[in-house]
Order: sequence, then C-alpha cells, then structure tokens
Amino acid sequence: MIKAVMVMNTQGKSRLAKFYEYLSVEKQQELIRGVFSVLCSRAENVSNFIDAESIFGLDSHLVYKHFATLYFVFVFDSSENELAVLDLIQVFVETLDKCFQNVCELDIVFNYSKIHTILDEMVFGGQVVETSSSEIMKAVEEISKLEAASNAISLIPKSASGWRSR
Repeated sequence: MIKAVMVMNTQGKSRLAKFYEYLSVEKQQELIRGVFSVLCSRAENVSNFIDAESIFGLDSHLVYKHFATLYFVFVFDSSENELAVLDLIQVFVETLDKCFQNVCELDIVFNYSKIHTILDEMVFGGQVVETSSSEIMKAVEEISKLEAASNAISLIPKSASGWRSR
C-alpha cells in the first residue's frame, strides 16, 4: 500500500503532500521535514531506495526520484515492489510532462487540482489503480471536459439574469 506521495523542491518546500493514512497536520509536517533531511543529505550517486522505518515506522520504504529542482517521493509498505514504485514515479512525471509540456515547479504550484486529479487516477486510497500514462491522460481530459461543461451551465435563467441588470 502506498502510504504517502510527496513532491518537494530542493529547499524543502512541499509542493504536494498526500497521505493515505490519517495523520495530524503537525505529524505530516514532521514527516515531510524528516524526508527532506534524509534526501538532502544523500549523495547523487547512491540508490533511490531508502528504508523509511526511522521516519514512518515499521514496514515503511521510500523511493524517490530527483528531477531538476523537484524531488518526487513515494512512501509505501512491503506489499509494493520498490522497482514498480520507481516506475510509478516515472509514469507520474511523464503524465505531468504531457499535461504541462515539460513540467516545472510553478506548474505544480498553480495547477494544484489538476495534479491531484492525475495522482488520484494513479493511486486511490493507497492502492495503485492505473499505470498507463495514456489512460491517465484520457481520464484527466474527460474530467476537464466535464468541468468545463459544468462551468458553462448557469443556474439562473437568462430571463431572470436580464431582469437583475435593469
């Protein structure tokens, strides 16, 4: 089971944090700081797999990938395969690149809801549900169409809206 997904910049500022187990905000912040302190102290040429039991408790593993100024971090238990989770990070980044044409930190900051939609299409309730970037993109595009259609619907009849402007 996936326990948490985090995206943070190289200064430790969290850009996305989604926890699949209930934790208080204070505990979430403590875990994010703990993960960043481990990541920033690691050399570039070491493994992307970390035993996270000291941070997240028993049976916790962490896989991360560093792209440009961002760390993409997945925390999971032993029911998940480390290489599969590393591939899941790659699919997540590829999908973000398709959505934003070479994703950057500002895309994540200003398109927060779309990032969560993409993540929710991949991981739901801590379980991996989709690993195909093209299938995720189809679902995200369909959701965007539905949102655009719902925004176009006015709850006030045109005759009533004309009356209000008088």
